Amino acid sequence: MIELTASPLDLAALVSAVADAEHGGATTFIGTTRREGGGRAVEAIVYEAYEELARAELVRIVEEARARFGARMAVAHRVGRVAVGEPSVVVAASAPHRPAAFAACRYGIDELKARVPLWKQMIYADGTEEWVDGRDVAVVRGDRPS
Repeated sequence: MIELTASPLDLAALVSAVADAEHGGATTFIGTTRREGGGRAVEAIVYEAYEELARAELVRIVEEARARFGARMAVAHRVGRVAVGEPSVVVAASAPHRPAAFAACRYGIDELKARVPLWKQMIYADGTEEWVDGRDVAVVRGDRPS
């Protein structure tokens, strides 16, 4: 399941999409709009995507996760305006064992952020707006999956 939508994300549908009786581990990542960004109060984020290319890249990421981790993966990302506290992205993954499920889920979100043509416009509480590159977020340990 791959989805780019202006509608709220359905976590249950994504989890259901990766359910597999042969998989003993399932995990999800939910990214939400934070109230603060870069030291400024945020009202919302507006996402835009080059949808045809974004879908194609998401398909590649899902296929890579299957090949690398034996995982099933579902990914959904909002487009349009996403208010503070609302999910903007969900990655769900299942695999035969817990470590592979976690690895696949992390791989999915990290690769999405690095490769999928999505742009975000920060809408600040003071009424100003700013386009930012979501790929500028550092990986916590600095170790992108190989």
